[in-house]
Amino acid sequence: MMVRIYHNPRCSKSRQTLALIEEQGITPDVIAYLDTPPTPQELSGILDMLGMKPEDILRKKEAKEEGIADLRGDELIEALCAHPRALERPIVVNGNKAVLGRPPENALEIL
Repeated sequence: MMVRIYHNPRCSKSRQTLALIEEQGITPDVIAYLDTPPTPQELSGILDMLGMKPEDILRKKEAKEEGIADLRGDELIEALCAHPRALERPIVVNGNKAVLGRPPENALEIL
């Protein structure tokens, strides 16, 4: 199965997580989610794999700036896809498992 990372190259944690994956000899599918955000359906599936609610992957400051901090559930999923900078990063997906790369070592759990 292809390992995917929803990556922001400007984020140090995202860069560290990508480096950690590559150190394992894995070349992941790198998704620059700010340019190519997930669809609501993709994000919903990722949340299921993470075992989290949309509020759990929200960057509070960015969500407030985007005016989406008070949304919940499906409304928040839609808003996160429309405003991907409010999405916590990086997210690593391997098959039917996913983790937040905070800290980057979390990615090792699913590789």
